[in-house]
Amino acid sequence: MKALIIGCGIGGPVTAMALQTAGIDAEIHEAYPRGAENVGSFLNLASNGLAALRVLGLHREVLSSAIPTPRMVMWSGTGKRLGEVANGLRLDDGTVSHTVLRSDLYGALRDEAARRGVPIAYGRRLVSYDDTGDQVVATFEDGTSAAGDLLIACDGVHSRTRSLLDPGAPGPRYSGLYSFGGIVRNTETGGFGEPGVYDMVFGKRAFFGCTVTESGDTWWFANLPRRLGDVPADWRPVLAAAFEGDANPSADLVRRGPVGPALPVYDLPPVPVWHRGRVLLTGDAAHATSPSSGQGASLAVEDAVVLARCLREAKDHRAAFERFEAERRPRVERVVAYSRTISNSKAAGPVARVFRDLMLPMFLKRGASQESLSWMYRHQVGL
Repeated sequence: MKALIIGCGIGGPVTAMALQTAGIDAEIHEAYPRGAENVGSFLNLASNGLAALRVLGLHREVLSSAIPTPRMVMWSGTGKRLGEVANGLRLDDGTVSHTVLRSDLYGALRDEAARRGVPIAYGRRLVSYDDTGDQVVATFEDGTSAAGDLLIACDGVHSRTRSLLDPGAPGPRYSGLYSFGGIVRNTETGGFGEPGVYDMVFGKRAFFGCTVTESGDTWWFANLPRRLGDVPADWRPVLAAAFEGDANPSADLVRRGPVGPALPVYDLPPVPVWHRGRVLLTGDAAHATSPSSGQGASLAVEDAVVLARCLREAKDHRAAFERFEAERRPRVERVVAYSRTISNSKAAGPVARVFRDLMLPMFLKRGASQESLSWMYRHQVGL
């Protein structure tokens, strides 16, 4: 059996390697003409995602370039410490959640997939597919085509496969936030700066988060409420101005280093159709979550492991896809909803902001404790 995988981001290579464990060959077709070695900022890889990578023997490659970030401290824009929560839960071997450059994560997974014999073709933007019942044939913008027994979509929140599978499927849902990221070398960060800790600031006009490496570099990100499409000529002064007056060094950090591209933050409302015939949506193509939960990459890895198991154990692909959806949909939709609640709090207006800062300490104690979030972080998948 052979699977055509659409998309070579994070989910594509992991899915290909997971399918190998079920005896299924896979080839990856990536729309862009080259790899994503220098694309993106950094992301959180939660402990549940690392546990899923460990099932496939991939965690060591990823951890070699990542930094441990097991804790988060929340602050108000006035400098009040609102509380602390765990960023994931320790695995049985002591492994904690890590932060990793997206390009490093991508490179490690793509290179390992290639080492394991997975073919990767670039410049293959999907135009259409034909599910004949016996096979599925994908046609690409460059005029080429490929045939396989299955077509697995790993092509992200703006998935072309999703719109082909179900023309009535909901599109991406804008969160009201633009996301930015940057790295400032050898910095003094005032009240911030304990390695292994994310300092998260619910500022007066925007949200700011950062962590400091052992070498003293500050990895920061920001979420700025903004009308979609309202793009200035230069984001740096706009972003710095949003943090002026907050009792932390966020404005200074924004000014001192390069600011990555401004990316609108999207998620997906529940997608009614995940599969039809020989075609299946996975990862962000099926259930994109905003970055606020730090679970996007982890859910994609979990999907890969579960899909491989379902295909190995079920009598045919239809039964496998049904089992996959039944197992994954309740979990991922809960994460998407949880993450959207957090994103909404980052875009709070003046009145809601006051209420949020008053109530957040109580919420952190009751609703964001290790026990209350164990459903997200202690979830285990296996082959």
